[in-house]
Amino acid sequence: PAVLLDSSSSLLFSLLLAQLQVFTSASPVPQRRPTDMDKLSNQTKNLMKLTQELLREHAFDSDVEPHRFRSLPEMSNRSANDLSNLELKPTLTQLHADLKLYEHHFEWLNRVSKKHHHPAVPKLVEMIKEMKSLITLLHRQMLRVEAPRLTPATPSLPPHLPYQFDVLQSSHELLQHFKLFCDWAYRAFISLKPKASAVQ
Repeated sequence: PAVLLDSSSSLLFSLLLAQLQVFTSASPVPQRRPTDMDKLSNQTKNLMKLTQELLREHAFDSDVEPHRFRSLPEMSNRSANDLSNLELKPTLTQLHADLKLYEHHFEWLNRVSKKHHHPAVPKLVEMIKEMKSLITLLHRQMLRVEAPRLTPATPSLPPHLPYQFDVLQSSHELLQHFKLFCDWAYRAFISLKPKASAVQ
């Protein structure tokens, strides 16, 4: 009986040990708090998702007459190869200036879309709200690393758009352009994260 008791005790002990291991692995490891750079990349990803949804849901005419907007940030000179060589402060400064420009353009688009009662208005409002939140967060990160702030350029916006077709085309061009920007900005924030951590 003693042997039996020993073996059942050891079995019980093994089961308890196994259970303990399950609990330990299941219990969340103290989570590393997301950094501002994590939040910046997540919010940018969310903005890109909203942009894609708007493009998909409202099936804007793909045959767009380009270059209605002459003051959008230049994207053709930014490539994936540049990401590893980005410098922290100038890149944050540039992204902030770019986002401020997009904010002006999207606020303009929201105004003209409201006039034409376009169904995309609620999502545009949500997008502008997200954009403002991203700009605030980015500005906080800039202050932390002492990155300079540029005076935003005054955007050159199209004249009054008399027809809904013009609004559609402008929406499409702006959203396509912003989608490219978000994709690049998202990668830039991820690439800059180690550099930002080193400064803080």
